[in-house]
Amino acid sequence: MRKDIPLDLVVVAPDPAWARRAEGLADELYVSLQPLAVHVEHIGSTAVPGMAAKPVLDLQVSVHDLEEVEGTFDEALAGHGFVRAPYRQDHVPAGSDDDPARWTKRLWTRRGSREPDVNLHVRVVGSPNERLALLFRDWLRAHPEAVPAYARFKQLLAEAVADLATYADVKDPVVDLVVTVAEPWARATGWQALTTMTVRPAARRS
Repeated sequence: MRKDIPLDLVVVAPDPAWARRAEGLADELYVSLQPLAVHVEHIGSTAVPGMAAKPVLDLQVSVHDLEEVEGTFDEALAGHGFVRAPYRQDHVPAGSDDDPARWTKRLWTRRGSREPDVNLHVRVVGSPNERLALLFRDWLRAHPEAVPAYARFKQLLAEAVADLATYADVKDPVVDLVVTVAEPWARATGWQALTTMTVRPAARRS
């Protein structure tokens, strides 16, 4: 995690409004980013009911080509208050020998406006990092008994570290642990990333 990402280390109690605001923004961005956006999904801790989180919405845009979207998204997202961050690499899970090039992404952020703060992660359709974000969200949604423990871990971590880079570096291995449990669940239930994605009204009209 790069240290030039804005610091947002205050973990707060869950807010039921997060889901509504995220879904509304996802619908807006899906329309604004056509035809390059394949899906726009609410991910991360604010997408899990009952989860304490930093009050920053995480959204994921799935695209076919990261290089292709950069300039177009810069222009389209500027109207929504977003700027592109230099961060282009996701964490590769511990123990994986996967090519880091498969874990690339683009990131736009919005801070300090009258609208909610947002991290907008743009990842390639079918990539392992696109899939992991959805699996992590859906496993926690399906296992609410795990939510308090993970939330408490984040609260203690946010109190113990001084910067977002350290926060991310410590949190990533814990995410890896959750995923090792989530993968057998995915196989047992037949979970697939494609089945978890929202079909938005704009998509049905096209």
